[in-house]
Amino acid sequence: MPAPVNRLKQALADGKQTIGCWLVLGDSYAAEIAASAGFDWCVIDNEHAPNDLRSTLAQLQALSQTHNQAPNQTPVSAVVRPPIGKTHILKQFLDIGCQSFVVPMVESAAQAAELVRATRYPPDGMRGVGASTARASNFNAHADYLHTANDQICLFVQVESRAGLAALPDILAVDGVDGVFIGPSDLSADLGYLGNPHAPAVVTAIDGALDAIAESGKASGIFAVDPVDAERYLARGVSFVAVASDINSMTTALRQTASRFRQ
Repeated sequence: MPAPVNRLKQALADGKQTIGCWLVLGDSYAAEIAASAGFDWCVIDNEHAPNDLRSTLAQLQALSQTHNQAPNQTPVSAVVRPPIGKTHILKQFLDIGCQSFVVPMVESAAQAAELVRATRYPPDGMRGVGASTARASNFNAHADYLHTANDQICLFVQVESRAGLAALPDILAVDGVDGVFIGPSDLSADLGYLGNPHAPAVVTAIDGALDAIAESGKASGIFAVDPVDAERYLARGVSFVAVASDINSMTTALRQTASRFRQ
């Protein structure tokens, strides 16, 4: 039996647009609720959220429950954002079953190529071989996992700095990178507009990057939980758009409810 088919990778390769939710509460209950909402994917954030390997595992398990939903509910794809793109960290996320990644702060083609190698078994990479005891292979039930896992990895590298923008053409040329994800908050800070991702210079830089990604034929992604921003990016063809986060949805709803009844 081969490695499980990565539905997200397949959808992006087919040119489909997808929407998703960012999971930052670090809680499997919240992940399960988000998974049932109808998103195409959910990102388990380990960079700016109180997550670790075990909380990520619990959320992967919760997200996998959507495979048992009603026939009209599409199973949600799980994506992990590691705190940093280091081989030993990615190795652990791979072994607990993650097939899709958004790796932060990528600033060179060499760095992107190293991430590709970190997520692939030899001879295409340097991923350590521990599949026989890993959740990724369903604990060795997928007998052909080692020979098929590489083809099911979906890798987004995150460009969110001046250096990343300058290296974007070279990053896009790296085989094994499925897409480039733009981080507006860090990018705006590095461009001199801390806390103002809507500054004209930032918007121009983002639009230029999205155009370059589209021309390369690879998938583009962006964090856009403001509905106006999300609609604009979807209209211009961005294929991987974070339109919500669990914590933003929760705080907005609770504050609106409290305000209504306080009045």
